[in-house]
Formats: sequence, C-alpha cells, structure tokens
Amino acid sequence: MSEVATIDPERAVRRLEQLVNAETPSGDAPRLRAAHALLRQWGDAVFARPAVEREVDGVPHLLWPAAADGPSVLLLCHLDTVFPAGTVAARPFRRTGDRATGPGIFDMKAGIVIGLEALGTLADTSRISMLVTGDEETGSVTSRALIEEEARTAAAVLVLEPSLDGALKTGRKGGSFYHLEFKGLAAHAGLEPEKGRNALSEMARWTLDLPGLARPDVGTTLTPTVATAGTANNVVPERAHLTVDVRARTLAELERVHAEVLDRQPGNGIELKVVGGINRPPLEPAASTWLLGLCREAARDLRLPLPRTASVGGASDANFTAAVGAPTLDGLGPVGDGAHAEHEWVDLSCLAPAARLLAGLVERILDDVVASAG
Repeated sequence: MSEVATIDPERAVRRLEQLVNAETPSGDAPRLRAAHALLRQWGDAVFARPAVEREVDGVPHLLWPAAADGPSVLLLCHLDTVFPAGTVAARPFRRTGDRATGPGIFDMKAGIVIGLEALGTLADTSRISMLVTGDEETGSVTSRALIEEEARTAAAVLVLEPSLDGALKTGRKGGSFYHLEFKGLAAHAGLEPEKGRNALSEMARWTLDLPGLARPDVGTTLTPTVATAGTANNVVPERAHLTVDVRARTLAELERVHAEVLDRQPGNGIELKVVGGINRPPLEPAASTWLLGLCREAARDLRLPLPRTASVGGASDANFTAAVGAPTLDGLGPVGDGAHAEHEWVDLSCLAPAARLLAGLVERILDDVVASAG
C-alpha cells in the first residue's frame, strides 16, 4: 500500500467525537449541513477538491465526485441517525478505554471516519468518489436516485455500514413497507352500534391474518408494526391504520407478498387503501464475490485477520447499488453493537485497522479494473 500519511488513531477518535456530538436526525437539513461543515473540513483536504451538495426535496446530501475519467470506486455512507434532536444533551460521546458510546456512533458515524482516514493514506484519490446521504434511516426516499446514479458509473461500491461482530455483510434481506388505511362508518357504540362499520375490527382481523403470508422456511417475514384507530370510547371506529414490515432474501419473495397483499379484499363493508410496496431489493451474495476476494488479499498482505462474512435481516443502501449491477461490499465499518439503541457503542481499537484494510482494498480494486481496462 502506497501511503502518503499514516493513520492517527487519536485523530480518528477526536473526529468521531465531533461527528457524534453534531446531531443529524434523518432529513434535518440545518443539522445535516452543520455536520457537513465538519466533513468538508476533513474531506476536501483528502480529496484535494471540494464536496458538492446535492439537495433533493429539502434533504441535503454530500458528494465528492471522482475527478478522473474511467473506472472509479464509490464509498457510500449515511450521516443521519434515528435519534431526535436533543439526544446528545443527555447522551453525548463518552469514552471508556477502547469503548465509546453516543447516538449514531455505530450506525454509522464511525464508518464515515474510517473512510476519511483510509483515503488520507492514499497517494491518489482522483478515481474515488464518496457519497454521504441524509435519509437512509427513513428509507432513502430522497437519496435513492442519487445513490443509483453514482453506482451505475462505479466499478465497485464499498458501503461503510458497521460490521456484524467484525464480519462483512455479503447478504441483506430486501424490504417492503405498507400502510393500510381502513375506512368504515361511525355510529354510536351504545345506542346503535349495528349501524356502524367497525374499521378497527377489520384491521384487527388483518393484523392476525397477514403474518400467514410469511415463509419462515425461506427467510420471509411479515410483521405488523404500528396500529391506530378510533376517536372516542363511545364511537364505532370509522378509520384505522396499520403499518406492515416485510423482509425477504429474494426479490421473487417480495414480489409474491406484494401481489398477495394487493389481492386481498376487506370484508364487512370496509374500504381499504394500500400505500407502499417494495422499498429495497435484496443484497444477494453474488454481488460481493469479486470484492470479497480482493478484501481477503488485502487483509493477508497487511497481516490483518481474514474477514468473515454474514447475511443479515436489515437492509441498507447496498441493496440499491447491487440491484443496479454494481459490485458491492457492505459492512466495512466499525466493530461494535447496539444500532438504534441507547447502549450503542464502538470499539475504538478497530478504527485504524479498518481504515488500513479499506485503503488496501481500494488500491486493489483500482489496480484490478485499470489492468482489465488496459
């Protein structure tokens, strides 16, 4: 690996502290831009060119485009977290030895720091781009088209989401999300309930029946997650709302469930509106085969442990990049645990090794694709 700088573990920790304490709830433009200022300060120097902001429907995303024509590598990250503004006041970044906690530290602010530290060791970043989005945790609604646009022109996509106990993520389930709106007819629950059409009762029936569409034997799950109904204790509920989360390992399974959800009809005179559908296609292992081999070569050369692999139920933006045909490797971020939870933590001793491995992998990808193009 041709290094122009060494990785400073304490600098990485300082940057991580600053980034964690800069709150970034999904889609919160002012707070995302405040954190962008930090990333520009660090990243513009690494890339020797300024980042550009791409705003979509009010949500800002930050991109360092590749500066050279030809094959390039895309580093893909998200800056947003699931935590509301004010969380840092109660739970700021804290370090105890090699363990650090704080909102969003594991998912995935440490991954962004690892990426910038890795790029700082490379002599040439002209064939590397880096995209930091601001709405991954809410489904990447505004960033999806941008992610897919960048992935289509990349020779490889490296996603800096956290690892699974150190394992790379070569398989992710795809996901569908549905919002079901039931409409009945209100009536007095004491005087004449028979004149009403109870949307809550129909929703309850669907809540019990829909999980029957799951196929646990092939990894397909269907989970009702949020339900609301009714207006008052003495009124037959006219409206009810149900949200449903579907996960599957294959696109065919997501499409099967989608067709069956749309085909089902309500009873008891209830009207139904179904909003939603397939959000992220699955990340299937074949998308990672080439990059996994190069990553293991880099690990051997750097005398680092050979990366293990895992398939997980959660989705990420890697699902989108693999679906457009870009070779994709996910889970190159930190070791830790507790994503989305109060105890979320990162092992600080992993930051420098992860950055070294990432830098070695990027060099091998570019060597490989440039040689192939020649």
